[in-house]
Amino acid sequence: MTTLDATIPAPGAPAPAPPWPFTGRVAERELVRRSLTAGRPGLVVTGPAGYGKTRLVTEAVRGTDHIRVAGTPETRHLPFAAFAHLLPEPVTLHRAVRSLTGVRLLLVDDAHWLDDASAALVHQMAVHGRTRLLVVAADGTAVPEAVSRLWTGELLPRLALEALPPEDTADLLAAALGGPPEPLTAGRLHRLCRGDLRLLRELLAAMRERTPPGALPETGQWAWRGPVPVTAAVRERLAPDLDRWSDEERETLQRLAFAEPLPLHWDLDGLDVRVLERLEAAGLVLVDDDGGTRLAHPLHGPVLRATAGTLRARRLARAADDRCAPALAAETAALTRRTERDDVRPAAAPVGEWLVAEGAGLPAPDAAVRARFARLGGRLKEAAAWAREGLRGTPDDPACRTELALAAAQCGPPGAGDPAAAPVWAAAARGDLAGAVAAVAEDAYDAVRLGAPERAAGRLGGVFAAHADALARRDGPALDRAAGELRQRGFLLFAAEAHAQAAAAHRDPAAARTARTRAVALARRCQGARTPALSGLVLGELTARQRQIVTLAAAGLSNRQIAERLTLSVRTVGNHLYSAYARLGVGDRATLPWLVDLPEAQPA
Repeated sequence: MTTLDATIPAPGAPAPAPPWPFTGRVAERELVRRSLTAGRPGLVVTGPAGYGKTRLVTEAVRGTDHIRVAGTPETRHLPFAAFAHLLPEPVTLHRAVRSLTGVRLLLVDDAHWLDDASAALVHQMAVHGRTRLLVVAADGTAVPEAVSRLWTGELLPRLALEALPPEDTADLLAAALGGPPEPLTAGRLHRLCRGDLRLLRELLAAMRERTPPGALPETGQWAWRGPVPVTAAVRERLAPDLDRWSDEERETLQRLAFAEPLPLHWDLDGLDVRVLERLEAAGLVLVDDDGGTRLAHPLHGPVLRATAGTLRARRLARAADDRCAPALAAETAALTRRTERDDVRPAAAPVGEWLVAEGAGLPAPDAAVRARFARLGGRLKEAAAWAREGLRGTPDDPACRTELALAAAQCGPPGAGDPAAAPVWAAAARGDLAGAVAAVAEDAYDAVRLGAPERAAGRLGGVFAAHADALARRDGPALDRAAGELRQRGFLLFAAEAHAQAAAAHRDPAAARTARTRAVALARRCQGARTPALSGLVLGELTARQRQIVTLAAAGLSNRQIAERLTLSVRTVGNHLYSAYARLGVGDRATLPWLVDLPEAQPA
């Protein structure tokens, strides 16, 4: 993961130099390390600018004997510029290859900026195969042909780095401001930056200076409300997208910007279709089937509004006719229809998100629908956040109270959740499984999730009935198939639970391991979900040593006590715990006692 500065300074204070600890992309880091082991030629890592490629490979080679070179745009016309510190002058390609024969591991950063001679040298080193290569190149820029042939010619495998997922972005934000962000703030920042962690750094710095985040009284989590701060650094980062257009095209972009959060309709608002076609082809605008047109990048709107000028802003600003209310109603209705069709895959809800972000408040009925949609999708902390938004304006709203209780009981420690509002899952959170099953009433699927499918017989349909039937028959393959369909429909928590039940039902050990791995992977995306079906899963993705250390930490032993018991250094214990926290999705050892429930966790 590309990291930001360890803290964001107060206004006027100098920025600190140390980077954040490496806390994400654990699987990618291990993949890179495996590519550098004996018998393997290396790897090419690609991805958009700001995705953390350089930090990833730096962490992967830490502690190894390696040579590092890098391309730069200023020296792209100079032969062998990237290798100037390693090669004699003058030098030919043949002599350069011979000079670097003894290098066992070569890290080539910013390979898209290599001069042609350096690119040819890297390619020849890959062909000869005596040096392991770790090559980093950015997407969206012209790459020398000799570099691109590394993966297109199958000389080296390629890892295409994807955007940091929302849950890891939330961890990054927690490190930035010294505490966890509330989920709606984390989601907003994730959407604004679209995986560009350098942009996230700049936005956080601007936010800290102009609109400092405040802690929510209910949770203590920090929240950010208000307009997006547009600084010179943010404008500069987006300038390549926005500054290359004609006056006509820029006028269209600004009209779309001042229409946000609602789309303009090109057939009603007089937009030139030919201009829209050009902007759509460039990826700057999105057009839906009904002609609704909006900016593709969520940061383009704030930047275009900030740079429009006073007179143009007045001309383009929409009349205050409160078109948000009907748009919000339509958005809520669309989410309700999706839920009724058993489709809870993440859906855009820009009007509701904009109202919360701007601090305008969200009516309780709309908030409850969003909370239920998020909860069914397994986004439990997000569901709780939406419910709290509704309760701000209507503290006694029963739907929001119920959603808050359901989310809290399924992701919190024992005792979480209001027993009156969510009796089934409040009992389950206390460990009273029999009481939870006995409390099942209207939602028969709760019984299936709790392992009692007989209580749901004849009361379910579709994939939920298939899940209940497979569980009643203890049919591992059928449970896996039900989990797959649940996942396709967006029910990530239900899918994780079905895979966990399949792991216990499979007779084939290999199939059981596969089901368990899938359950763990899905559960990690469910924002701290802890339900009876998932119990016992959380430690499965740790190494044996990590499991041993985590169970002792959960029992209350200090790092020094663990080190003495296991004959390890205190630093080694701390490193193992830190890696385990990242894999388990927790922040510190305070969470471990309810996350880890094993007999060996008890102190001697």
